[in-house]
Amino acid sequence: MILGKNFSNLKVILVEPNGPLNVGSVARLCSNFEVDELRIVSPKCDIYSLESKKMALKGQKFLENCKIFDDLQKAIFDCDLVLASCGRIDVDKDSLFGTSEDIFDWTLSFSRIHNLAIIFGREDRGLTNDELLLANKTFNIPTSQNNPSLNLSHAVSIALYELNKSSKRNFDQEKKVFNLASSKQIHDSFLEIEELLLKVGYLLKHTSKVKISKFKNFILRANTSMHEINVLRGIVHQINWFLNNSKRN
Repeated sequence: MILGKNFSNLKVILVEPNGPLNVGSVARLCSNFEVDELRIVSPKCDIYSLESKKMALKGQKFLENCKIFDDLQKAIFDCDLVLASCGRIDVDKDSLFGTSEDIFDWTLSFSRIHNLAIIFGREDRGLTNDELLLANKTFNIPTSQNNPSLNLSHAVSIALYELNKSSKRNFDQEKKVFNLASSKQIHDSFLEIEELLLKVGYLLKHTSKVKISKFKNFILRANTSMHEINVLRGIVHQINWFLNNSKRN
């Protein structure tokens, strides 16, 4: 593929797009940059409309073969690394957030990523904070602070172009072996962690979401490996086992 040998699969994911022209344009971009698959979460327009097909041109095959999901978590279930685009400037200061160039350079420092997903949010309001937390990294395309939000298809075009440019710039650099915990592994682990911390009284129902989000951001910033997240999950399982069995004694 045009992006080099770092990826065996690149998936572009659109969340609740409401413009068929944008969807068609993104399908065309998928063809331009030889993306492997277009995925759409809960589309709010007819993605197979004549408008969409006219904009797609040679990218119509991405419309015909795109996978539709009713939930973002399901759309990234098989992805090893998940990146999310964010045009907002009011994101939490603790969020794992960087420029598109920095994030793509970091991504391409690995020798091989089997499934990479890039998520793009709604045209009018982007991705929610909960959706952003499903990504390993969140990137921003620098624009004017007076008007930071880009058109959906424009954002996709810039992101794919910069990813392709980064792959050429990093081509001769020594690569690291990819061993990061996937978005799904981190998400599933934190469901168990939140349940445990609620059980022992460390968290309260009405504040648990905020505190868990901060903890999750810490884990993401640390570039936690698969082994490390499994160790953390093992600790949680052991504590749960002890709590459940101590009640019987």
